[in-house]
Amino acid sequence: MVNTIQDRWISLQEACNYLGVKRHTIIRWIEQRGMPASKVGKLWRFKTADIDEWVKKGGASDVRESIK
Repeated sequence: MVNTIQDRWISLQEACNYLGVKRHTIIRWIEQRGMPASKVGKLWRFKTADIDEWVKKGGASDVRESIK
């Protein structure tokens, strides 16, 4: 069975609430860190499954790992 919350598109505000961050943080992540998002007209839309995968891969991490 597919989780319906992960199937639907969520708004920028819902993404903020989902991750517990401010609007400007999400916009910066889209521009600088490749956060998965789609522009629909003037509005940003997100899939929670894509956000989860991006976060798991370290996309939202403030710590940059150095290569040794």
